[in-house]
Amino acid sequence: MSGDFLGIYENSVHKMRIVIPVTLKSKFSAAAKETVICTLGPNNSVVIFPLDNWNTLKEKLKNGDERERTLLNNLIDFACPEQKLEGPGRVRIGDELLETAGITDSVIIKGDGSYISLWNPEIFKALRLERKQNHNKEYTPMDYKI
Repeated sequence: MSGDFLGIYENSVHKMRIVIPVTLKSKFSAAAKETVICTLGPNNSVVIFPLDNWNTLKEKLKNGDERERTLLNNLIDFACPEQKLEGPGRVRIGDELLETAGITDSVIIKGDGSYISLWNPEIFKALRLERKQNHNKEYTPMDYKI
C-alpha cells in the first residue's frame, strides 16, 4: 500500500491542476501505478487517494455498516475519473471539488497517512489554530517523554 503521507505544503493552482510534492509522490507504491482518485474530503477538503489505497478503502466500506456504505456512495458520487499523475506529479482536480473546498489560486497540500488532502489556505489555518489550542490544553511536555 501507498503511504505514510506526512507533511504540509503550500502550492499554487494552475488550470485546475496542482503538483503533488515529490516527498509525497515518493510514497506511492508500485501497485498505485501513479494513478489517483480525487474526491470529497472531510471539512470541505478534497482528498487524493493513490489507486491501491482507494481500492482498499472501497472494499472496507463496501463490507461495512450502513454508515460506511453511505460514505462510499458519497465518495464515488463526488469522485473525478481515475487519472494518472502527469509529469512531475500534476493532478487535475474537478471544478466542483475545487469550488466545494473554496480552493482558487493557492492550496494547502497535506499528507494524511493513507491519503493526501487539499485545503483552502484560510480554512486550513483556522482549523489548524483551533487544533493547536485544543492540543495545548490537553497535552504537556510530560506526555512527550519516552
